[in-house]
Amino acid sequence: MTLLETDSPTPDLEGIVESAAAAFEDAPPAEVIRWAAATFGDRICLTSSMSDAALIHLVSKVIPGIDVLFVDTGYHFAETIGTRDAVQAVYPVNVINVEPSRTVAEQEAALGPRLYGRNPDLCCHLRKVEPLGRALKGYLAWFSGIRRDETAGRRERRVVEWDRRRGMVKVNPVLTWTQADLDDYLKDNGVLVNPLHDDGYPSIGCAPCTRPVAPGEDPRGGRWAGMGKTECGIHQ
Repeated sequence: MTLLETDSPTPDLEGIVESAAAAFEDAPPAEVIRWAAATFGDRICLTSSMSDAALIHLVSKVIPGIDVLFVDTGYHFAETIGTRDAVQAVYPVNVINVEPSRTVAEQEAALGPRLYGRNPDLCCHLRKVEPLGRALKGYLAWFSGIRRDETAGRRERRVVEWDRRRGMVKVNPVLTWTQADLDDYLKDNGVLVNPLHDDGYPSIGCAPCTRPVAPGEDPRGGRWAGMGKTECGIHQ
């Protein structure tokens, strides 16, 4: 029985988080995903930046046909768009292209050109955070692929947590993975990877704000380089 099949018209989502957060702290990703599938049924989705398809591969084995939300900011590399299209062709998922309320041209007409350079926080909010917030309405929970080893701000995150901003449950199945764990999974399972990784982009965002990094440097050092920014706002 899923959460939706109970008699409660308003399920206690925060209560679910409290019990699950401790129970799944050290659980393997597949176990976390099976729990989420059993709990939320078709009211859970997955988000992906199309850096790689590891989480998509993991989740689609348990929940074939799951909605995969991809925020198309209008500033993505061609390789990222190509990875999105390949994911839809290869994996048993339903890719949903989520777009901002304004096109790039409309935003520039209203707020001026190159907002990403003048006010990157506002640009990320308008082109990533706000569109995803709209797209997540109607779901009870969402899967994210964040990991604790990516940034200092993610070290205190939980495998199952309450997304207070959106009033829903956030499930992070690979939160405890290291970069080596991810690399092994990609290699062992032949998972699709954005080709930009081979060109020195270990972390991939929008083209105007992402730079390649040298081997041994901070993998996220090429994101918003020189802007004093480490998060777009989706995971804050």
